[in-house]
Amino acid sequence: MNSRSQELENISDQQFDLCVIGGGATGSACALDAHLRGIRTVLLEAGDFAGGTSSAATKIVHGGVRYLEEAIKGADLQEYRVLVRALHERVRMLENAPHLTRRLEFLVPSYHWIDVAYLDIGLKIYDWLAGPGRISPSKFLSREETLDRMPELNPKGLVGSVAYADGQFDDARYNIALVQTFAMAGGNTLNYAKVTDFLRGANGKASGVVVKDQLSEDTFSVKAKAIINATGPFSDSIRRLANPTLERRMRPSKGSHILLPLEVFPTEDALLIPKTVDGRVVFAIPWGGRLLVGTTEEEVAPDAEVLVTKADVAYLLQHINQYLEQPVTPNEIVSGFAGLRPLVGSTGDGDTKTLARDDVIEMDPTSGLISIMGGKWTTHRAMAEDTVHCAQQVLGMPQMDSQTRNHILYGGEGFTDDYWKKICREYQVSEGTARHLAAKFGTASGKVLELTIETPALLDTILVGGRAIRAEVVYAIRFEMAATIEDILARRLGMQFYSWQDCIEAAPLVGSLMAKELQWAEPFARESINNYVAKINHLMDSAGLPHKDARPSVSRVAAD
Repeated sequence: MNSRSQELENISDQQFDLCVIGGGATGSACALDAHLRGIRTVLLEAGDFAGGTSSAATKIVHGGVRYLEEAIKGADLQEYRVLVRALHERVRMLENAPHLTRRLEFLVPSYHWIDVAYLDIGLKIYDWLAGPGRISPSKFLSREETLDRMPELNPKGLVGSVAYADGQFDDARYNIALVQTFAMAGGNTLNYAKVTDFLRGANGKASGVVVKDQLSEDTFSVKAKAIINATGPFSDSIRRLANPTLERRMRPSKGSHILLPLEVFPTEDALLIPKTVDGRVVFAIPWGGRLLVGTTEEEVAPDAEVLVTKADVAYLLQHINQYLEQPVTPNEIVSGFAGLRPLVGSTGDGDTKTLARDDVIEMDPTSGLISIMGGKWTTHRAMAEDTVHCAQQVLGMPQMDSQTRNHILYGGEGFTDDYWKKICREYQVSEGTARHLAAKFGTASGKVLELTIETPALLDTILVGGRAIRAEVVYAIRFEMAATIEDILARRLGMQFYSWQDCIEAAPLVGSLMAKELQWAEPFARESINNYVAKINHLMDSAGLPHKDARPSVSRVAAD
């Protein structure tokens, strides 16, 4: 990927075949699919890549067992379609980015034999529907086997569990890999590039976009023969910008997650809580050395501040504690995150949890805008394939097959589970750092470590005893368009999903490295660090957690 300044020059006032608005999972997948079909494409993102919904998933590559139950009980063909499509796409996600995904087994504890029978039948259907996307068959585990794999599970009344397999992935890094793959293939992309208006031809249809650079506040235009709106929960704002007469379609729903020390529930498997007070399911999943617990469901406005609240914490702990021998408390929470699901509804009636996670493609005849709405992470590639088919119609191009079904993403080529050993052999890094790099960058880890040859100090870890190294910060700026401290700590390194307190401690060093690389003035560097620390403290306040109010000083920045 080119530097942000280079891409700004490559994109400003240029003509493209296709402009994709939205650099989340679906938009990035659309851009990659289109470019691989020979369509000259530009991808624009108003914030950072994966800066919203696409980095706030439960990190599961799955069909969705809840959708199976709803499809069967309600004879809902829409839910059935979502489920089958996701199950078939699941295996493609795992194979196309082996460095960012893994197979994960889920255990559903049962305290009544009738539940065992019900779950066993349901998950056998889940296996059957997966077809060629099957990972491994579901099975019953005895009480002893269940407690052996989940020793902290509440044993009282436990009769056993039913185990089934799905996948797990690093959502933020997967999104970055999609963008990197697109850019490496010759596509043009820019983050912090907000579409503020449309250019229009003599026929009144959109012929391009007006873009505001969110960092410099400069404005420029981009011409395109076709435009795809892939902005997820914010689709309505772009749709109505193109055509104010369009009715709103989006019903965004907030989902919150908390992270706990893995020691509270040490396991290599995921726990599925099959029934909550509001009829949902909750997962407790080992994730990067933590236990990720989620999610909630709450309909909110698209412009609402999306935070983990005290109510979210209470809800999630209420459900996880029913399954733990030793209940956990809010003070044990180390991090959390919340995001918006891009649910599509036809009316304002009904609860958002009853809305299917299906996707809808809208081709507005007035503006010519193509909008892809709804869907879920697991189906992002298939959604993009269908959307680019529509774009080809608008462009008057002959239909071509998608090239993304078996297209390995950047960092995945030649990757093996023991790739970290090669990193250890070739570079002077610890096993922990090697595993971390392999899991974030795959076979591109060498490009990160090449930066340390000229500057050996970049081999030092960001935090004492940590695994992430300083070279990752520089690499993220030069080759992944990271422009803020949060871009790096949240989406490039994943530290914000591991520990809010670690982020507060890391912010001064990350800020100083960014200041040097991006030539920030000292007051701006200090302000950036302080603002980021204030944001983390705000997240902790919202969740009802104590925090340190200390602000890093200028001298600390200068010293680093």
